[in-house]
Amino acid sequence: MPAIVDKIADALHLRKSPAFDHNKVTVLFVLGGPGAGKGTQCGYLVKDFGFCHLSAGDLLRAEQHREGSQFGELIQNCIREGTIVPMEVTVKLLENAMADALKEGRSGEGWADGRGRFLVDGFPRKMDQAIKFDEDVCLASLVLFYSTTEEVMLSRLLERGKTSGREDDNAESIKKRFTTYKETTMPVIEHYEALGKVAEIDSSPPADEVYKASKAAVEKTLKK
Repeated sequence: MPAIVDKIADALHLRKSPAFDHNKVTVLFVLGGPGAGKGTQCGYLVKDFGFCHLSAGDLLRAEQHREGSQFGELIQNCIREGTIVPMEVTVKLLENAMADALKEGRSGEGWADGRGRFLVDGFPRKMDQAIKFDEDVCLASLVLFYSTTEEVMLSRLLERGKTSGREDDNAESIKKRFTTYKETTMPVIEHYEALGKVAEIDSSPPADEVYKASKAAVEKTLKK
């Protein structure tokens, strides 16, 4: 493991409690297969509830090109070799982004007196990520799980691929992503389901219909 990852792991291990108090900082994980519509729903939720939307994938892609980044070369190597970026790096990037958002002193409901609301999109993808985030960053309040068929997701991704410019928006890569999702992410959803923290939402209908269910689930969570 690279020295920088060892250093992060050691720092996290020494912590006695998570970086953020879940009684003040609300974290909602947004999960679902590739093409399930997570990003669209996050956009609606940000507008109505004032969430800060954090995409683990976007943070990693931005970090690899950020001047002076201590993680950039490592991330580039992982992407080039098709390997998973070490969990500690992704967790640290999310923690840093949350700290920055809280320091900004955002206005609006849910952002006074050190409070904040976060949608963490596309994370955690594996059980070790889920456990590490809950223990070291912030205990998640809810998982929004968008479910639909592989046929629907494939159709959406191929359509997106016409304009997205993403190298993985092609049939071969998409099928590999489906396999990885079923093998590694479904156990995460099952874990939170056992804790009573999952709101499963059928994302096959039009986006506005899906959002009605999303909004109801979030409102219920924020009232607790």
